[in-house]
Amino acid sequence: MQVTSPIREPLVLRKDDEANPGKKRETTYADVTEDICRQVEAAPNPRWMLAMLISLTALAWGSYTLYRTWWFGIGEWGLNKTIGWAWDITNFVWWVGIGHAGTLISAILLLFRQKWRTSINRAAEAMTIFAVVCAGSFILMHMGRPWLAHWALPLPNTYGPLWVNFNSPLVWDVFAISTYLTVSLVFWYIGLIPDLATIRERAKAAGRPISAFVYGLLSFGWDGSAKTWARYEMVALVLAGLSTPLVLSVHTIVSFDFATSLIPGWHTTIFPPYFVAGAIFSGFAMVLTLMLITRYVFKLQPYITLAHIESMNKIILLTGSIVGIAYLTEFFIAWYSGVEYERYAFINRAFGPYWWAYWSMMTCNVISPQFFWFRSMRRNIYVTFGLSIVVNIGMWFERFVIIVTSLHRDFLPSSWTMFYPTYVDVGDYIFSFGLFFTLFFLFAKFLPMINMAEVKTVLASSNEAIREKGLIEVAEEAKVATNA
Repeated sequence: MQVTSPIREPLVLRKDDEANPGKKRETTYADVTEDICRQVEAAPNPRWMLAMLISLTALAWGSYTLYRTWWFGIGEWGLNKTIGWAWDITNFVWWVGIGHAGTLISAILLLFRQKWRTSINRAAEAMTIFAVVCAGSFILMHMGRPWLAHWALPLPNTYGPLWVNFNSPLVWDVFAISTYLTVSLVFWYIGLIPDLATIRERAKAAGRPISAFVYGLLSFGWDGSAKTWARYEMVALVLAGLSTPLVLSVHTIVSFDFATSLIPGWHTTIFPPYFVAGAIFSGFAMVLTLMLITRYVFKLQPYITLAHIESMNKIILLTGSIVGIAYLTEFFIAWYSGVEYERYAFINRAFGPYWWAYWSMMTCNVISPQFFWFRSMRRNIYVTFGLSIVVNIGMWFERFVIIVTSLHRDFLPSSWTMFYPTYVDVGDYIFSFGLFFTLFFLFAKFLPMINMAEVKTVLASSNEAIREKGLIEVAEEAKVATNA
């Protein structure tokens, strides 16, 4: 007998009863299939088309600046002889960080048997892949000659002993990010297969042969047998076990780009855990932004509930607090080190020419998440949506502060200068947004955004009638035990 705790909120809510306006009814397995497949099978609605138009416009404008970057070189950016890294590396680290929440929600929460992940893991995994693709685009922009990108890999070549520099953290980035992208992509696709088979069967029944053929190919002949399900679940657990250490390793290695240098403000051992916490912080904020939009646009309120939103807000509160402690620890380390250059770098961050960026970062990342100590704030849709955007802005400023303020005043005062972005810098950033949202909206239209198979596994525990029946059975058993 399965009994659900009466104080635990259901993970799938009751739906509006269309036959009896104003009343609710239990969500059934058929409802889940119908609600999730609707956006895949129906014609594109005007809101989706408008969103795609905006995304494609951003992508087109960004493509022009990307063309200028590759054709004329990175001299089109606002870099100078002192600041050799600025917006480009800021955007790269920011996008990599956003890619962390997807695998965390999917893999780690799967291993810990957290069933609240079921409604949000699919979109979060997709977000991970698209964010890592956007991060990779900045690596290609840096290269100047992107057609030689494969030279970053240790491939056999005809130029003699020409190998990548294995001592360089930039090469470690290549291995870490490509491994993370590969495992995340496989994990995401494996999870899609049962749902793709459902769409295939519906297409066959509706007489849509092209859709049936396409989704049949994508579903790899899934037959839904007990043996197939057993293998599917085993593969999912193995991939979750592989993905979990990657969540920690990727941003740790990205932080080595800075930590292994001798630049004041970068040369610190706190960067790996600090970067990982910040990445999860920003990743969850982006997941919330996307999920709240799709929840409203596709009417998924019964599946993405306030309980899901509250759980994610608790993680944002935790990781935001860790990030705040990391900021204070950095200051302590700079003071305790006794190195005057290190002390000056941090004082310059707070009170130098880039003070506005530093205090924007502190306000967005340290103060704003503290509102989530209050339950009413954690469960408020509008507050959550606003703060999720604020957090992502703050995390972008964090990377900007670390990179630009550490470089603009180096050991030689005569070289001190400021960084001013050009329209090409801005355009390349817009390109990444256009690319990200174009991919995300295509995903939302042609693939099921919510994992139907997994949501159905938590449907029984969300059924009010079953919950009440279970509670009655428990009360009766307790009564019998008392009388005995």
